[in-house]
Amino acid sequence: MRSGSEIRVGVLTGLAAYLLWGFFPAFFKALSPTSPTEILAHRIVWSAVFLALFLTASGRLKTWAAAFRDLRMVLILAATTCFLAINWFTFLIAVDAGKVLQSSLGYFINPLVSILLGAVILRERLTARQKASILLAAAGVLIQTVMVGSLPVISLILAFSFGSYGLVRKAAKIPPVSGLAVEMTFMFPLAVVYLWFLMEKGQAAFLAGNTGLDILLVLCGVVTATPLILYGRALNHLRLSTVGIMQFIVPTGHFLLAVFAYGEPFTTGHMASFGLIWAALFLYISDTFPAVRPAHPEAI
Repeated sequence: MRSGSEIRVGVLTGLAAYLLWGFFPAFFKALSPTSPTEILAHRIVWSAVFLALFLTASGRLKTWAAAFRDLRMVLILAATTCFLAINWFTFLIAVDAGKVLQSSLGYFINPLVSILLGAVILRERLTARQKASILLAAAGVLIQTVMVGSLPVISLILAFSFGSYGLVRKAAKIPPVSGLAVEMTFMFPLAVVYLWFLMEKGQAAFLAGNTGLDILLVLCGVVTATPLILYGRALNHLRLSTVGIMQFIVPTGHFLLAVFAYGEPFTTGHMASFGLIWAALFLYISDTFPAVRPAHPEAI
């Protein structure tokens, strides 16, 4: 039994984590003078630095180091690193291109994609409600394609890269923060080389005279890792079902920013599409609420 104070700590840290992820577009929008590729490189470099400091201070470096002595773990995390890079880069493209509404749709679809991947790859049996939720989600994507006039490619890439990340990452028995540190280690050399190349060519936004932008780019590491640490704290104090339901704060935040802050078009087609997705999520939640387990959020 958890005490009332433990539950309060869990709720507060969980809400803080998901609210930070939900308003990620606002932070990365502030970096808009910088290209998505350079932002991605900075996010990797400064996340690696911040996580190294955090793991050292918390005495968890041994867990990070042990992962590299396990070939199976290395192969699993190498695969998840690829999915993570695709997810992060696609999200940054969505923000840069003014398509935050598509990122919202992608993260709303993600739990349903996870169910689909589990059924196809892991041969997990689906309940009638889960099958219906997948069909409703597919109808939502189809309606947006027909009524809006374009396939929501960004949404699908975000949903499937996130879902694939969670599917593969599930096989790695390593704490989320340590696992993310390993993934950052894999990407760190490439990111450093790319940033060095940009600076040599005089094409880097970093250290180009905009101090405010430089600070924001460095803060990418803190912004990336902090909600993950808060999320880990919430998991220690709350039921998985409670934390799992909180995950829908993220796409809701993206949705609100896209429509009310950035003025992205929300047409009848979008309304019909989102309506079907939300109906699908209602079926999904009503069927799985007692056993909800949130997808790995570090892929946001």
